[in-house]
Amino acid sequence: MGRTSDARERIIRAAARLFLAGSYQAVGLGELCAAADVRKGSFYHFFASKADLTIAVIDHHAAAFDAQLAAAGAIGDDPVSELMSFAVAIGRVQAGFEGRFGHVVGCPFGNLAAELSTADDTAREHLAGVFESWQRRLAAAARRAAENGSLRPGTDPEALARALLGQMQGAILLAKVCRSPATDIEASVTDLLRAHLTSDRLADAR
Repeated sequence: MGRTSDARERIIRAAARLFLAGSYQAVGLGELCAAADVRKGSFYHFFASKADLTIAVIDHHAAAFDAQLAAAGAIGDDPVSELMSFAVAIGRVQAGFEGRFGHVVGCPFGNLAAELSTADDTAREHLAGVFESWQRRLAAAARRAAENGSLRPGTDPEALARALLGQMQGAILLAKVCRSPATDIEASVTDLLRAHLTSDRLADAR
């Protein structure tokens, strides 16, 4: 039996792994506790329900993605490099999953969204908030890019933010279904963004 001092973190990490490898609905409490090396009593000490655990898993993945965004790093205050950092971070996260599981397993947020939309409103709303925060960040960067002339005339920053977020999810889903490599995901998102850049920004867009 593992240490009780890190039991909560082990449960979250085990759930994150099992949800990706299988699905939210398929993972039972017994399997989860065995994977985390804890007793069922320990689970209920930290989480009132599976939905509460799922919120913690969402936050776990969100923190990991935010760390990748920071590592991908925008160059100074350049909004185009900030937009590109989303594509880079998505690519790195998915490449990590591909290396760990042997194939693209999908977006942890997209996978949960498909199941939580009809399973639990509290967890679904929490997940929606994560997507909304990223869309706001993309939109803010797109507005700055439009203001400094980096986007093609007529490009709507809000619409571009929605399109980029949708492209990320769609590209990951297709890679999961078609067993295509994680590199295709980053390229797909990058191509969409580059299509909206002015010609003088295309050469230096990552």
